[in-house]
Amino acid sequence: MIITSIVVCEVAFWVLLAAGLLLRYAAHRPRAGVAVLLVEPLLEVVLLAVTAFDLRRGAEPSWTHGLAALYLGGTVAYGRHTLRWLDGHARHRLAGGPRPAGPPRHGRARAAHEVRLWLRTLLAAALACGLLQLAILYVGGAEAAAPLRSWQFVALRALGIHGLIALSYIVWPKRAPVGKGPGAERS
Repeated sequence: MIITSIVVCEVAFWVLLAAGLLLRYAAHRPRAGVAVLLVEPLLEVVLLAVTAFDLRRGAEPSWTHGLAALYLGGTVAYGRHTLRWLDGHARHRLAGGPRPAGPPRHGRARAAHEVRLWLRTLLAAALACGLLQLAILYVGGAEAAAPLRSWQFVALRALGIHGLIALSYIVWPKRAPVGKGPGAERS
């Protein structure tokens, strides 16, 4: 039931996103597009409710409940960022807007970009761990809560790995190719 809910929420996320952006740019109905896009957070509320209901009716905590918590944390932390990124591309492709700028490729700007992404991962992990902790308190019993606690370690492990990646951009920043740096002369 939980896996089906996660899949349905993910598919509905992309369908609503596509519908909202098409309404906004291809159909020239920006208010209708925004209205459709504002429905998306309800998907997370529905998934949270389904997961809580499943635990409340006595389901034994499993990896599916942990996955739901990680999914919720990830969509809350990265959802707006993804929406803004796709909105820029839709504006460019469907409405003749300017091509969206990509992430910085070199130096401190790239390191700052990677740190900002890591902060989003920190938020995702914190939300997921918080939801899992609430579920652990609700379920009670160390043995019953073991699958949920293991997902907390998955979230922390992902946070640590992403932190090492972001740190590598700080410690070993990628240099701009010769002649393409900020002070390079153009011929």
